[in-house]
Amino acid sequence: MKRIAAAALILATAPAWAQSGRPPLDPAVLRMQVVLDKLGFGPGILDGRGGQSLTNAIKGFQESRGLRVTGTPDAATLDALRRYANVRPTMEVTLDAAAMRGPYVPVMPEDYAEKAKLQSMAYSRPLEKLAERFHTTPQVLAELNPGVTTIAVGSKITVPNTFPTSRAYPADATPAWRATLASLNVEAAVPQAAKIVVDKSDGILGVLDANGKLLAQYTATIGSSRDPLPLGNWKVLHVSPNPDWKMNPKILKGVPDDKQAQIIPPGPNNPVGVVWIDLSKEHYGIHGTSEPQQIGRAQSNGCVRLTNWDAARVALMVKGGTPVLFQA
Repeated sequence: MKRIAAAALILATAPAWAQSGRPPLDPAVLRMQVVLDKLGFGPGILDGRGGQSLTNAIKGFQESRGLRVTGTPDAATLDALRRYANVRPTMEVTLDAAAMRGPYVPVMPEDYAEKAKLQSMAYSRPLEKLAERFHTTPQVLAELNPGVTTIAVGSKITVPNTFPTSRAYPADATPAWRATLASLNVEAAVPQAAKIVVDKSDGILGVLDANGKLLAQYTATIGSSRDPLPLGNWKVLHVSPNPDWKMNPKILKGVPDDKQAQIIPPGPNNPVGVVWIDLSKEHYGIHGTSEPQQIGRAQSNGCVRLTNWDAARVALMVKGGTPVLFQA
């Protein structure tokens, strides 16, 4: 695959928010999102705008701090967040060769048989890779960098501050998994989960300690009307970093049974993202996604789907045997 040395950063002459009809990026909201993201209360895409994922993150933070759970940045919540006032919401970075390095798949085939022939389900371009590294979208990077038209090695750009406090990933992690975690700016200093609770009605995944205290929380895409969440008590069997994915028409609704099964190679744009947390309920898992902007909006094939960076962080918090509750 030909390596791409540069990529368009601004997609049109008008600001991205104006094209979409969305309100402009609010620096105060972006600051709150960055702090919550660092604390493990995932607000989804870091875009400087409100939404259900941010509301969920605020609720999780409030619960964890013993505050009244409102989902709004009330006075008590803002006061609790002020202790993290030293956290910079954005950083200027200089792109090096590693940041721009592929491989890339500029045009992803739709047919599963063609996807199976790829070396990897890689990013489409450097800008997509950078967006995931900084837990945002190419459009938000464009908004943060008005006037920048191209990026290349040596370019200086402003990005959301997703840099972790530690990259001391588990010693038994493979080099490939460590590289994935580092590429996604996943925090290594995370607590160990005593239990995972997936709440269908609220659309969230919570990480609890042994006393039932909420340690972290993420908005999730949870099942669908066609593939409802299998309520009950399960457990983590194992964690599979950088997994391939078997497209099995016999169990995948919406795919004709006469289609041939295919093994889709690993990569950030694999249908299950960068990690698969296998559960004791057959064919079910907690995993990443190739479409982070759809988390909490689109439906899934019954599993629990998170952004790649959130799924990777949860993967560091669980181990074989960790209890998982699916509740309504």
